[in-house]
Order: sequence, then C-alpha cells, then structure tokens
Amino acid sequence: MTGQRADARRNYARILAVAEAEVAERGADASLEHIARTAGVGSATVRRHFPNRRALLEAVFHERIEALRVRAEALTEAEDSRAALLTWLHELVAYSVSARGFADTLTYEPPSDTPSSCATALEDSGAPLLRRAQRDGAVAPGITPHDLLTLGIGIALATEHHEDPEAQAERLFAVVVEGVSPGGGWG
Repeated sequence: MTGQRADARRNYARILAVAEAEVAERGADASLEHIARTAGVGSATVRRHFPNRRALLEAVFHERIEALRVRAEALTEAEDSRAALLTWLHELVAYSVSARGFADTLTYEPPSDTPSSCATALEDSGAPLLRRAQRDGAVAPGITPHDLLTLGIGIALATEHHEDPEAQAERLFAVVVEGVSPGGGWG
C-alpha cells in the first residue's frame, strides 16, 4: 500500500474492517457487494484492492496468520519438541474453530494453481516444529506440514455446526494427537 493516495489507503482500511465483520458473521461466503455497500465504496473499488474473494479473505486473516507464525517461531526453542508442535497445532485448531471463515480460507481454491498464501504461510511456520519432533522420534516420519494443516482444517470444518464446536474440536484434536503422536495424550 506504500505510494497509494490517502483516500485509497482509507478505502482499503474501511473495506478490510467491514470485511472482517462480515466474514465473522457470515463466513467465507460474505457478499463482496454487501461489503462494498457497507464500506461506502463501489464494487470496482473493492476489486481494485482485492482482485478476488481469496485475496480479501487472506487480508482479513493476515494478522492471525502472522501471530501463529510468530508463535511457531517462539515454540522452536521449547525443550519438548512434541509438546511444542502439539501446542502450536492446538492453537491453530482453536483459532480455526473460533474464527468463522478461516478454515474455508485455507481450503478455498479459485480456478488457478496458486496455493493459498495463508495455507502456505501456516505450513511453512509449522514445518520446523514438525521436523524437530520427527527428528526426536515424537512424530511419525511420513507426516507432512500439509497433513497437519489438513487435519486442523478438517476438525474446524467438521465441528462448525456442532452444538458446542469448541468441545467437539477438543475431543477430535485428542483423537488426532493419538494418531499423529501416540502415547503422550493431550491436555
């Protein structure tokens, strides 16, 4: 956004704030036209800043992705590599369950071969934790960062309409942990 006019920066911030509220309320299918109307701009202005739905959704969740990246980085210093990986994965699942539309953003695939930058950032963040846990023998060697992200997304999507999504996600997370890293349990 460097070099943009002041009104363009204000429009971007207003669109993003409205989009965050709309996605929180309606999920990943929030109407771009409604976002434009509520932000007081035209649809073309929204598309100029966010050329497609995925770009808008990734902007909405950018700060949380960054927080999860920073958290993964901090956990690489933890003494117990298994606990570090599972703590980060648990935080990813908890956020995915609590933030409507987040799991959809990670799985959203427009007609292109470009992977989700959110998903790529999360896989890249978790990879060092996974490699360390694998090196320590705490996690099976064939598991990939993509596998872990897919499991986290799956838990979020599977519990989205459950009566108590957080509790159900906790239960499913414990089941996944036993399959990913048997013997230690979770929580």
